[in-house]
Amino acid sequence: MVIPRLVIAGTGSNVGKTTVTLALLAALRQRGRTVQPFKAGPDYIDPGHHTMAAGRPSRNLDGWMLTQVVNRKIFGRAAAEADIAIIEGMMGLFDGSSPTSETGSTAEMSKLLGAPVLLVIDGSSMARSAAAMVNGYGTFDPALTVAGVLFNRVSSEGHFQLLKEAVETESKVSVVGYLKPDTTLTIGDRHLGLRTAIEQGSTDLYDKLGQAVAETVDLDKVEALARTAGELNADCGMMNDELLACGAEGSSRLSCSVPRSAFRPVRVGVAYDPAFCFYYRENLELLEAEGTELVTFSPIRDRVLPEVDLLYLGGGYPELYGEALAKNSSMRGAIRDFAERGGTIYAECGGMMYLTQAIRDFEGLAHEMVGLFPAEAVMRKPGLTLGYREIEITKPCVIGSVGLKARGHEFHYSSLVSKGPLDYACAVTDAKAQPRTPDGLVRGNTVALYAHLHFSSQPAVARALVASARAWRTQGAEGKGVAS
Repeated sequence: MVIPRLVIAGTGSNVGKTTVTLALLAALRQRGRTVQPFKAGPDYIDPGHHTMAAGRPSRNLDGWMLTQVVNRKIFGRAAAEADIAIIEGMMGLFDGSSPTSETGSTAEMSKLLGAPVLLVIDGSSMARSAAAMVNGYGTFDPALTVAGVLFNRVSSEGHFQLLKEAVETESKVSVVGYLKPDTTLTIGDRHLGLRTAIEQGSTDLYDKLGQAVAETVDLDKVEALARTAGELNADCGMMNDELLACGAEGSSRLSCSVPRSAFRPVRVGVAYDPAFCFYYRENLELLEAEGTELVTFSPIRDRVLPEVDLLYLGGGYPELYGEALAKNSSMRGAIRDFAERGGTIYAECGGMMYLTQAIRDFEGLAHEMVGLFPAEAVMRKPGLTLGYREIEITKPCVIGSVGLKARGHEFHYSSLVSKGPLDYACAVTDAKAQPRTPDGLVRGNTVALYAHLHFSSQPAVARALVASARAWRTQGAEGKGVAS
């Protein structure tokens, strides 16, 4: 499989990787290319912007959460019909889950996919030093190909020419161009990162970024670098859909012989609006592979639930929409009623916060929430919790049996303040296998975690959720989630 591909990496965080990636996605799309975007690492916000800029769903790849086989399969499946694939890295090129290994890093993903690196450097206050930086990054790992450099925040053509001459005199790395600083072409940020694509509302910003990069970057050279990528070894003899449905190396393999046509589709209500929009694409597709039909609804705007058998409340920014969520008492009551009648609910981070008694925002104001769990989610700054997580189920619940493991990450500024007894279903360890606070609030057929799980790390989670919902429906649940 030969897919032109390029990794956009940075010398560190905040050098402009996302701006450069969005600009290239938009510019290549304007050239008539079919561009498939990816994000290395556990991130929801950047892929949302990628999707808007490229017009194709962005996918996450991750060297710690997912096996090599699964990463390659996700890549190959999504990029098969594309003209070029662009993979945005995370943090600095060599930064990952360990200070002494490449695990979870952009460099690891670049080598796994056999993709050359386009290195983004903030060139605003340097000249010949850029050559030393490029040489250092280019030679640190001989197995990695740093093929090109793009300078960000360079104000003039004259300054760019100094940087270009310095780098190309001292190395064999190609300099493809630069981007000028422009505050009108930036995405605002907040406590968890950039504002989300759903809040952006239109593609105007991406279109302007594409036009800007076309003026100062040699896009022919960028495409030529991507074409230097060789054949991709997709590993594993399984078909992609079989891999998604049955798992891969290191995952629990359950039988895939059940004919999906034997069941009426389980309807999954996916919360989707500015408060809840953090979902891995593969999570939704794994649910679909189990014979489900996905329907979206808004806990902010909708007064009633759609007719569903399973609710999926993803992460997002419920703390910013606390007042609107609190005012929609009809929806809160509908979800509480659905849970109390035995409906299956799976919630992550922001979704978990929504299921508590209240969210207390950064100003200390409490907003009433669904009230399934006797706790408040209290925003604290400073108070960032960030890192990879592996959960192990210690109590049978709707996401699986005792001993089942899955991987994901935590990223939040809130903490739970209990107002009564809380029951947990999962033990948790971090990337260094050190114990963390238990996770997985459980009540009846509801499980709510702080961790965002990637179902491709353990497809049995999706299967267990759908099986729980199907069993509830088969037992004759009344109302199927319609608000009372």
